[in-house]
Amino acid sequence: MKRPKLKKASKRVSCAKRFKIEKKVRQHHKKLRKEAKKNGISKRVKKDIGVPNSAPFKEEILREAEKRKLALDELKEQTRIAKITVKAQKRKQEKEAAKAETEPKAKKQKKDKKTKQKKKQSASGSDRSSKRFRCRELNKVIQASDVVVEVLDARDPLGCRCPELEEAVLKHEGKKLMFLLNKIDLVPKDNLKKWLEYLQLECPTFVFKASTQVQDRTVEEKRRRKASGRVDHSRAFAALGDTFFLDLLEDIAKTRNTDIMLKVGVVGFPSTGKSSLINSMKGVRACHAGVQRGLTKSMQEVHISKSVKMIDSPGIIATSSNPPVSMVLRSLQVEEKEESPVEAVRILLNQCNQQQIMLQYNVPDYRNSNEFLTYFAKKRGLMIKGGVLNTELAASTFLNDWTGAKLSYYSKPPTNHSLPPYLSDAMVTEMQRDVDMVKLKSGNEETIDSVKCPNPASSMEFLSTGPTAGTFNEDEIPEEKAVEAVMEEDEEELVGGSQTAEMDDLHEDEAEETKQNIETGEAASAAHKAEVKRVTFNVDLSSGRQNDTDAYDFSTDFM
Repeated sequence: MKRPKLKKASKRVSCAKRFKIEKKVRQHHKKLRKEAKKNGISKRVKKDIGVPNSAPFKEEILREAEKRKLALDELKEQTRIAKITVKAQKRKQEKEAAKAETEPKAKKQKKDKKTKQKKKQSASGSDRSSKRFRCRELNKVIQASDVVVEVLDARDPLGCRCPELEEAVLKHEGKKLMFLLNKIDLVPKDNLKKWLEYLQLECPTFVFKASTQVQDRTVEEKRRRKASGRVDHSRAFAALGDTFFLDLLEDIAKTRNTDIMLKVGVVGFPSTGKSSLINSMKGVRACHAGVQRGLTKSMQEVHISKSVKMIDSPGIIATSSNPPVSMVLRSLQVEEKEESPVEAVRILLNQCNQQQIMLQYNVPDYRNSNEFLTYFAKKRGLMIKGGVLNTELAASTFLNDWTGAKLSYYSKPPTNHSLPPYLSDAMVTEMQRDVDMVKLKSGNEETIDSVKCPNPASSMEFLSTGPTAGTFNEDEIPEEKAVEAVMEEDEEELVGGSQTAEMDDLHEDEAEETKQNIETGEAASAAHKAEVKRVTFNVDLSSGRQNDTDAYDFSTDFM
């Protein structure tokens, strides 16, 4: 039950009572005034009338009063300066004491820094650079795999092919090479079918659409989500082509007549969808995948079924002899700070049709890449403090659209087909020997029919620059200097020293400011004395009046 509100008591009283209270208050105040008058206490402060004009020697009296006032001001200033000097001396003593304590520590830190630098320099030769490590891990994947699947971006399959990789796989006897077209939902269907026919002439080719929203970390989480009925059947979540691809891999494993699991190595350039492919096949997030390129640093084995094991690998390292567009899309130059995102955007815009870019991003006509990034940042609302457009973030967002699974563009396959020099007709037949080509063809057609592809009018045409050259030999990769890591550690170690230096500088600035204040106070006092000496009083003793131009503050303290 709701509690009723209690009304506050009214403060209104009757007029008779109010008048009676006011009368009592007046009587009380009157009584207090009488007692104060009797005791000689008065609240009124008598105004100082100053020196009357008729007083003799008025000029001398005023000068003496001014001298007393200057003496009092000078005494106050000297007291203030003395306090500041004492504080400065105390601060200086504290600084010297702190310096005496930190000097041994600073020497020790400097010595430790030198030893760490030597260790880093010696370790850099043994551990090599990150590029060499990735190259070594990629070679391990190729050697450990029975079947090597080269993942190609369906938007530019020819640009995602690496001749050096294919040649290295075909040199090993008993290894099979297969192509997998990923991101098929970003290209028109007619273009996808043409590329599928083109690639089938060399190696068995699969079409695949990886799931972009695999959130389950373990199989138990996946089973629990399925049991609860919270299954997302949206197009973004569902993976297409995974069932028939796994069936064909299991068929290949059965033809081998061995109890050993079939090892399938997944290779390709960065951001082609290698880790997403394995996650989609597994149904859980077994491998680290995301929008950022180069997240996979080493090989990782994932059990897909009882007879199939897939091996994730780092991206292929593109050589610097490739065209600039290939280096932007297939290498990690931007992520490794070897090239700025703005320069990468300029290279990409030169390779595309300007009208299609304007229609795709809904920006007005632009003259250069900087103007495009300005329009693009304004369209997306990418700003920094002060309302300034953030073109760096706009460039990174634009690159993520091109390398990630978002932007729809396509490239046309070559009209004439010819086998590469490292591939022969006998090798093509050997690649297709253990694969059911009829089942492969029907499975690809079923996947293409079930996927929703964009309209050619809404996609951009991209001019492919051909296969991208990669390297697998560690000796061909130039050794990098391990300077950045050392610098980062040095900065962390010297944070304490820099803070101490900043505090020392602050104390020095305060001491300097104190010295300036002392000098300023002395100068002001001397100027004030000089000004007082220049003051003259024109007093007419006969008339007893001072000129109207003279003025003096009669509130001067004569004490």
